[in-house]
Amino acid sequence: MGDTTEPAVRRVFLGLWPDEATRDALDTIARQLDGPGRRVPREHLHLTLAFAGTVPAEQADCLRARIHELRSDPIPLTLDRLGHFARPRVTWLGPAAPPPALGQLAEHALALCRECGIQADERPFHPHVTLRRHARPPATDAPPEPVHWQAGTVVLIESGQDGRPGPYRILARTPGD
Repeated sequence: MGDTTEPAVRRVFLGLWPDEATRDALDTIARQLDGPGRRVPREHLHLTLAFAGTVPAEQADCLRARIHELRSDPIPLTLDRLGHFARPRVTWLGPAAPPPALGQLAEHALALCRECGIQADERPFHPHVTLRRHARPPATDAPPEPVHWQAGTVVLIESGQDGRPGPYRILARTPGD
């Protein structure tokens, strides 16, 4: 029999999960980027709303039980700007003009983390989908084509196991998605 013991801690975040067509479009752009770097696996592409980090399993369970509170109408996103974060050396794709509803959803996700006793990352929200890691800045800030996404599925993702980074596992998603 396999080990069914629940971990004491989980490394988790709340994010928007792309549909298959959006995921394909994002992956195509990631494959077209030049230069060094490691492409983010297609199955890991997402837009983080709130990064909780490594938390006790009870706090992750609180997020899982309350994820339905983050259900919203789909948010129309146009991912039309390539960018780069120097310190983590990642190339990303995001909206040049994020809709207000996206920022409101991110604030709601952060508030939910706080209500579950989690001191989530409080840096200003900069909506993006990471495409490549260990990368140099892209040659242009315009992708080959913008990606249009009706973003509506919020997920609670566990990244890795026992609080250590690794493969993603969906722990919960908004109802109806």
